[in-house]
Amino acid sequence: MKNTAQLSIHDADGGAVLTVKVVPGSSRDEVVGVLGEALKIATASPAEHGKANDAVRKTLANALGLNPRRVKLLSGPTSPRKKFHITGISAEEIRKRLCSYSGSY
Repeated sequence: MKNTAQLSIHDADGGAVLTVKVVPGSSRDEVVGVLGEALKIATASPAEHGKANDAVRKTLANALGLNPRRVKLLSGPTSPRKKFHITGISAEEIRKRLCSYSGSY
């Protein structure tokens, strides 16, 4: 994945915080790319009762090669723009992993 330098990501509380733009109603769950300062993630799950948030959390964890339990929603539960806290990994390491991510985008 290219253009990770512009992502809004910083070290915080034993991990890092990453800004994500969620696009519900897609045909599948996938990291689409970078949109401004946010990592854009599409999900097939509906934006109701936290289903899309949970799918995005799992998709993000998969892209980073982490257990989904290490990814927690910090803000934006009802907004397409969200912040996730990822424990046990630095902002720099997240950028590296996203740069080498070979999934669809």
